[in-house]
Amino acid sequence: MVPVGLTLQPEVEFVELLDEVIRHEVDYYEVAPETLWRAGSDGSLEPNGFHRRFAALGEETRRPFVAHGVGLSMGSDCPADRARRKSWLARLRQDHRQFRFRWYTDHLGATSLDGLALTLPLPLPMNAQAAGVVRRRLAAMQRIVPHVGVENNVAYFLLGEPLEEPGFLRAILSRPGMHLLLDVHNLYTMAVNFGFDPEDYLERLDLSRVIEIHLSGGKPSDPAWLPSGRVMRLDSHDAAVPDEVWALFAKIVPRCRRLKGVTLERMEGTVTRDDVPQIRAELRRARAIVERHAQVRRSA
Repeated sequence: MVPVGLTLQPEVEFVELLDEVIRHEVDYYEVAPETLWRAGSDGSLEPNGFHRRFAALGEETRRPFVAHGVGLSMGSDCPADRARRKSWLARLRQDHRQFRFRWYTDHLGATSLDGLALTLPLPLPMNAQAAGVVRRRLAAMQRIVPHVGVENNVAYFLLGEPLEEPGFLRAILSRPGMHLLLDVHNLYTMAVNFGFDPEDYLERLDLSRVIEIHLSGGKPSDPAWLPSGRVMRLDSHDAAVPDEVWALFAKIVPRCRRLKGVTLERMEGTVTRDDVPQIRAELRRARAIVERHAQVRRSA
């Protein structure tokens, strides 16, 4: 049976409000390793309090971990960033000894350019050169965690056309042990904002590479943000999973034959006591969909 997991966010209120859910409703935990570090006095990366807290939680519940990073910067190759990247990989190697990550994925994009940290991953040109850079980043990660991957993009501008991305991902994920994290809300957000049919995207995507699926929600942007008043969908992980994402998920699951996990995402600072029953229900809904398709497969 494909397990269902939840992101662990480095926020006391998040882990306390969701304590019962975290301990009894999920099969594994997903963490962003860089949120569990801090810079030491000598500049080295050392564990913070949440690193210790989550490690203890794993020991107590005997749940496995997967890693999903944001800041390794999969698509950049700046000399100014090499020392930082080397330090991150060294810290990740130490974390893997403790957490024994089932797999490690990161965002497709650039989060560091010429030594400057960016708030969100910027999109890449979808060409052979950029694909080669991302493959090299994956290969470096693979020397630490054997199964690695990237997540399909969510961005608010592109260097190319949105339906080029499946081919770009195919060029990147060309080696054994390199996988795709298929974020269904990312796909839905891109389809809404760029005006394409998500089914067209999925028809072009190599679903045999999917190791994990992400489920999350989002909200419309403030019309005052853009001079035109245009409203865009945000991948903000701060709301319920929308019906359109559930419908896509139900269609995708039976087509992802190598799927190893389904993860519900929710950002820190967005969970109140009233949200806890909804998050519990979403985890159960995801599991029910996975189980239904597993039963169909067994009876086929």
